[in-house]
Amino acid sequence: MTGIDIFALIILLVLLLTAVAVWVVLGMYPGKIARQRNHPQAEAIAVCGWWGVITLGLLLPVAWIWAYTKTTNENDPGAEVHKTSSTDQETSGDKGVSP
Repeated sequence: MTGIDIFALIILLVLLLTAVAVWVVLGMYPGKIARQRNHPQAEAIAVCGWWGVITLGLLLPVAWIWAYTKTTNENDPGAEVHKTSSTDQETSGDKGVSP
């Protein structure tokens, strides 16, 4: 092997390691983003991201979109929670047992 062959192998190994690192980062970020945004399903999003890496990108778009969805979190004082009152239920025809 000449010097140029060794140089080519080193370049190929660096490119391969870079591609693997980028793929791992892409699988890690949906869970990280969901945790930063205090998403209530952050762990499930992280699992979906890693399964996206395992399935060669099949679930990665789902994980990315899911991480950015806005959810209502009852523990978040700024979140808007919609609760129906008993008068709304009576007018809509839902006659459930009231406490």
